[in-house]
Parts: sequence; C-alpha cells; structure tokens
Amino acid sequence: MENIRSMNNKGNNSGWLVTSAGTGALLALGVLYAWSVFKANIPIDWGWTDAQKTLPYSVACIFFSVMTLVGARMLSKLSPRLIISLGGLLAGSGVIISSMSTSPWVYTFAFGFLLGSGIGFVYSSASPSALKWFPASKTGLISGIVVGGFGMGSAWVAPLARKLIALYGLQSTMLYLGIGMLLVVILFAQFVKFPPAGYEAESNQSAKKAAKTSADYNTREVLKTWQFYTIWVIFALGAGAGLMVIGNLASIINEQIGLPTLSAIAVSALAIGNGGGRVLYGLLSDKLGRKNVLVFSFVFQAVLVFLLSTINKESILANPVLIIIMVILIGANYGANLSVFPAITKDFFGLKHFALNYGFVYLAWGLGGFMLSQLAGSIKDATGSYTLAYLLSAGSLIIAVILTVILKKPQMTSKNVPVSQINPVEVLVEKM
Repeated sequence: MENIRSMNNKGNNSGWLVTSAGTGALLALGVLYAWSVFKANIPIDWGWTDAQKTLPYSVACIFFSVMTLVGARMLSKLSPRLIISLGGLLAGSGVIISSMSTSPWVYTFAFGFLLGSGIGFVYSSASPSALKWFPASKTGLISGIVVGGFGMGSAWVAPLARKLIALYGLQSTMLYLGIGMLLVVILFAQFVKFPPAGYEAESNQSAKKAAKTSADYNTREVLKTWQFYTIWVIFALGAGAGLMVIGNLASIINEQIGLPTLSAIAVSALAIGNGGGRVLYGLLSDKLGRKNVLVFSFVFQAVLVFLLSTINKESILANPVLIIIMVILIGANYGANLSVFPAITKDFFGLKHFALNYGFVYLAWGLGGFMLSQLAGSIKDATGSYTLAYLLSAGSLIIAVILTVILKKPQMTSKNVPVSQINPVEVLVEKM
C-alpha cells in the first residue's frame, strides 16, 4: 500500500512537470495568434492585397489542424518528446525562412505550411501526454491549462514584436523570433513523456463510475457516429468566428476603430482572454457540463461580434478601455472551444484512442479558421470593411448553438458497435 501511495505521489509530481513543459512549449509558439501585428506592419511597397496578407495565417490554420492529426498517429509509435522537438524545428524554421522574403507565396509556404505543421506536431502531443497523468475528473482543467499556454502566447509575442519591428524592421524581427522559438520549444520537449506502463492516476468516485460506464471508441467507430460530424461542424463554426477576429485584430483596431497605438495592447489583451478562457471554461465545463458552457460562450460571442460590427471611429464604444474589455471577452469565448472540445471528445469517445480521435475533430478548427479568416480578407478587399464578415460570424455562432443543443452522447451495444448512427436531422425532428 505504501509503495502504491509513493508511486501516485511521484506520478502527480511528474504529471505537473509534463503539464508545465507542454504548456511552455505551446506558449513559445504564440507567433501564430500575433499574426495581425505582423500583417499590420507589412510594408505597402510589398504590394500585398488584404486577402494575401491573411493567406499565411489561414494556411497555417489548415496545416496546424492537419498535422495535429498526423502527429496524433505518430504518437502511437514515437515519443511525445521527439514529436514536439520536430514541431519546434519546423515552426522555428518556418518563421526564419519567412524573414528572408517579401513574397506572399514564400510567407504562405514558410509561415503557413512549416509553422502551421510544427505547431500541429507540438499541439498533438502536449495535451494527450499531460492528460494521461490525471484522472477523468480533471480533464477540462488540465486540457485548459495546456492549450491555454498556446492561447496566451501572443500576450508576450505581440508587444515584443511591435518593439522589435520599430527598432529593426519586420524581417529581422521574424528572424529573431524564429531562432528563439526553435530553441525554447526543443528545450521544453525534453520534459514531456507518457506515464510508465501500469501507471493509473488516482481517481475520485465519479471518475471511477465514468470509467465503468463509458466506452472507448476507435477512430473507425467514431467516424460512423452522427455525433462526430455534429461536433465537427460546431467546432468549425465556433472556433472560426474567433479566428476571424484574431487574424485581423490589429487591422480592425487601426482602420475600423482608428486607435493604431492600441493594436499591440489589444492583441496581448486578447491573448490573456484566450488563455484564461481556456482554463476557466475548461474548469466550468467539469462542474456545469460541456454543453452548457458551449451554449453560453457561443451566445456571448455572437453578441460581442455583432457589437464589434457597429463600432467605428465616431462610435461611443470606440473607447480604449471598452475595446480592451471587449477583446478580452472575445478571446475568452474563443478559448472555450480549445478546452471544451478535447473534453467532449474524451467524454463521448473515451481516452484509449483520444489522441487520434481528437486529431480528426481538430481538423474542424483548421477549416473553420481558414474559411472565415480568408472570407474576411476577401470581403474587406471587395467592400472596404469587415461588417459583412462580422454578421456571417454571428450567424455561424447561432447555428453552433442549435447544433450543441441537439448533441447527445453516443451509446454502445454489447458488441461495441455505436447505436446512435442516425442522421442529426432526424434528431432535430424528434425534438420538435
């Protein structure tokens, strides 16, 4: 008994070390969420359109999500330490190569493909590694802490980048950030590992009960359930609305609201909300339920995005304090997606195949981010404002609310075959 207690105590300490290291690695990759600062400082003589300025960020979102899936598959054969180290190498190299060019296509390859792929590898390994050290009752909290590091990343990148750009220019800034990112991520990777064979986290009564009543779906079984596709659409719509604002925030502050000196502060404020929202909403989802938290965050976000569409340079809401508060709240509501959806995936489909199952779910984040961010850039080029993009985002969030209400946990037969393989439209009809 004493040996078991000693192993559990050691496991708790190791679990928090792994959690901290994974959080640190993702914190170092905050350059993606700070893209709007780089975008706002692309020189006019480079000749980029607004859609081209958005393209590296949009492509990074796509490859981030795709490589999260690839990394999840690799995680069954390779150590998380190796995968995160590879991610740091790719991400850092992408930003370094970006510093050597003024072409939107080189930026799209280096920042979009290489950085996005590198972040995907780190993201795919950090959270699953940490979750294996803790009981099910802490799923929302631990996933919120780890992914919160990524959300908070731009809090330090944005002000640092703004100062470096003022001193050395955009290209030198990208070089310095790329080198630092590469070294720091590889350093943190050395502390990320899975628990030893036979390790079992201490669990409370509710977690033990959940372990007895929940089933572990493999990915083939997951892809046969209507719940997977409903979750996928909800995630794409909910996250995409937030990513649209994140990718264009500095331009929104500079051009729409007319407060250019506030742009870097706003990006940092959004990062604080983003990171804090992941932890807070993750914790609340453990206490209040995943669906309740998602519905609240989507409705709240729709209201905020609509309000943002009404603000201009003469608006009473164009006040620096009010703008910062609004930006923090938008970041927090966006952050809810990144802690609640991993928890829902684990709740619905089990822990055994979690990394790969969530890799497929996470593809929705990339598609949502790409479509709404790129759409916003195209709308800005065509109309001169983001107003229509805001309204489309708010509408997307309302659809996400409806689908979340419909969503329910799948059930398994004794033969381990999903029984809830019905069309979500049929479920909606049943509820009417």
